[in-house]
Amino acid sequence: MKLYDYVLSPSCYKARLMAALTGVKLDIRPVDFHPGAEHRGPELMALNPAGSIPILEDGDLILTESSAMLVYLAAKAAPQWLGNDTALQAARVQQWLSFSHRLTGSLGAARLHEMLLRPGDIATLQWQGMAALRELEAGLVEQHIRGQRFLASDRPTIADVACFPYVALAPDGGVSLDPYPSIRLWSRAIRSLEGFIEMPGIHRLHELKPEPVLDAGEA
Repeated sequence: MKLYDYVLSPSCYKARLMAALTGVKLDIRPVDFHPGAEHRGPELMALNPAGSIPILEDGDLILTESSAMLVYLAAKAAPQWLGNDTALQAARVQQWLSFSHRLTGSLGAARLHEMLLRPGDIATLQWQGMAALRELEAGLVEQHIRGQRFLASDRPTIADVACFPYVALAPDGGVSLDPYPSIRLWSRAIRSLEGFIEMPGIHRLHELKPEPVLDAGEA
């Protein structure tokens, strides 16, 4: 499989991380996203008329949405990551996959504004990002009460990979994770997974400060 990739893109990182966690080998094709805007050039526009990355190419198959890539990589190499054990679990996975797009449009857009000076109302983007983080925090608190560390199950699924990068990089867009203890503990659980890889701005577990342990009754 070939991944057209930009190392600073959280959406590209989702595909790289999923491949690493499931043992899939990717042929990485770096894209000069900034400042070269290669993703808008004729070669990549022919693969993805939307002019966005990542792009995953596997034979005749071309995928241009990161959520679809997560599904494909998991189905090919590690179906347990799909979270299809029960109807409830499968529905939760789909719910959080949809939710991940709100993180891209809020926290991701705030990050692009702050790092690449992309146009946007930064105050509104940050407010939307914080609203999404509060929703994620509440969902993780509910899971914690159930005795589960991850979004849809007691084990990680593609839902966690879909949501993790833009959350972990929220400070790049001026949004602090300090008010969200359950999110920080969830982030540590993901970083502790076998096969976890880094990207610029997302560090390994040993580089983080220790977190307190929450009791089941704490929010």
